Amino acid sequence: MAFLTKLEEWFMLAVFQNNEPASLMDIRKYLHDKTGKDWAFASLYIALDKLKKKGFVESHKGEPKHIRGGKALRYYCMTKRGIQILDEAWKMQEPLWEDFISSLGRNIKTDE
Repeated sequence: MAFLTKLEEWFMLAVFQNNEPASLMDIRKYLHDKTGKDWAFASLYIALDKLKKKGFVESHKGEPKHIRGGKALRYYCMTKRGIQILDEAWKMQEPLWEDFISSLGRNIKTDE
């Protein structure tokens, strides 16, 4: 089983949730909406490139856009392996989070 960093998980989830294929702008907006953080394009590009090398994400160039001076956007989509890795990550983490939530309820002290 491959282990993902938290950022790898977030970036892969952003690719998957953006009605694939997702452009860098789509991914950045999704992450901003969910985390409140402004993500630098360079950090996203570097991370997505690493995920491509691992075989979890694929990319392709779209048609040239007139509004971009004729440049084509790059689009990202998940591979079957990437989806499998995310599923495995969730299955491994879910019991840990359930224990945390359960313990949190027991450990909250009330002001009485």
